[in-house]
Amino acid sequence: MTESTEARQLMQSAYENRYTWDKSFPGYSANVQFKTGDQTYQGKVRVNPDLSAEVMEVADEAALKAIKGQLFEVAIHRIRRSFEETHGKNSFSLGETDETGAVEIIVGGKSEGDRYKIRSNEVCMVHRNIHGIVVTIDTQSSHDTGAGYLSHQYHSVYRDPKTGEIKGEQDYEDIYEPVGGYQILTSRTINSIEDGQPMVSEFSFSNVKLLQPALV
Repeated sequence: MTESTEARQLMQSAYENRYTWDKSFPGYSANVQFKTGDQTYQGKVRVNPDLSAEVMEVADEAALKAIKGQLFEVAIHRIRRSFEETHGKNSFSLGETDETGAVEIIVGGKSEGDRYKIRSNEVCMVHRNIHGIVVTIDTQSSHDTGAGYLSHQYHSVYRDPKTGEIKGEQDYEDIYEPVGGYQILTSRTINSIEDGQPMVSEFSFSNVKLLQPALV
């Protein structure tokens, strides 16, 4: 695949426009409420400076795993890495521009097969093979924090990489709030289909407190 300077520049600019936590991120604690089906679970959570997560006072193993999984998923997207660290072994070329003005970026090199779409200096579509599952995420809305953008509503589709069969679909709605200079997730609602039945999972985080003052 022929490397395109324009494609790399578009990708790097959008990548660096994401909202991430800086190196001084102190971690935080919060109360959590997790509602799924007719069940409600409450407890406490802690995200540490190294972005590891802890869930306390939740006895149900499945609920604990679900809460911890969401904290991990949020934190991994807040890690600040340089473009070179993440994409240095990839090449990029331009694909089609769709009717919304989103430009497709086709990836070669280490992550060959991945694709992205970029619109208004934001990644609005991600198509990647992650741990043997092909994941396609389309962002429907986002907001500018002043220090990078965060996705607000997005749709995820999970497919078998060999057959293309859809294994699952989920719609997300996230709400972030500023706490001590950092954007922290305070609400996530996931609408999904499980065993042919619609399922709604709601994660709410309240009384959010930074673990220590951020270093200046």
